[in-house]
Amino acid sequence: MRAAQQLLFPDPQPLVERLGRDFFRQLPECPGVYLMRDTSDVILYVGKAKNLRKRLGSYRVANPDRMPRRLLRLLRAVARIELQECPDERTALARESEVLRAVRPRFNRAGTWPAPPLFFAWRCVDQRIQLAVAETPDANWRLHGPLGGTVFALRALLARLLWLAIHPRLGFSGLPVGWFHGNLDPEIAIQCGGKIGQVACNLEGLLSGQTAEFCEWIRTQLPADLHPFEKVALEADLEMITDGISQVRRDQTQSVHPDVA
Repeated sequence: MRAAQQLLFPDPQPLVERLGRDFFRQLPECPGVYLMRDTSDVILYVGKAKNLRKRLGSYRVANPDRMPRRLLRLLRAVARIELQECPDERTALARESEVLRAVRPRFNRAGTWPAPPLFFAWRCVDQRIQLAVAETPDANWRLHGPLGGTVFALRALLARLLWLAIHPRLGFSGLPVGWFHGNLDPEIAIQCGGKIGQVACNLEGLLSGQTAEFCEWIRTQLPADLHPFEKVALEADLEMITDGISQVRRDQTQSVHPDVA
């Protein structure tokens, strides 16, 4: 039998060198969560294991040919590992999720924790209507949601449509820079003047499900000689806002009444 070829240079074992072999020998064989921390005690990575000894043992050898570079960088940065033993794997999974939401460590990939709830926020101030995206409820704003990532598209559509209704003669070409492509500041304001009441009323109606009435109101605000290109763009926006609001209301109904088809 041919003897196994020995490595000229053995694979590095940064965690063994830093934590010692006894650390790995004494690991509990139970479910749990482990927190990898750097020299400043900042949490770099959070993981869950059905068997902590077996899972952490897989980190002992940092083979550069078999491990992703991201993982190699992590292992070189770890100064200590904190263990949180759990009675079962389900509890460990719940605890991992809780820590990930609270800390969001930089070596855990984005998407391993739930995204924060996002609300479409609006209010009327001094004949201006302000539109924003908010993570947490604020008593000074009217909120619609939570909506998730679709909230940004909804706000961009509403910004364009409300602008056209308030400034019909300016058209799409008169939109503030970036608005046509959905590039808005975190908080925007549109001067409404004497139209502030009907703008607020129609926006509130739209968000409560009155999509047809809102679309008709938008159409009545625009001149009859609207350029054909702008008519096509307008109808596309109205169709998207109708579909978007309808989908949001279906999702909200489904979350409250999961048995509803």
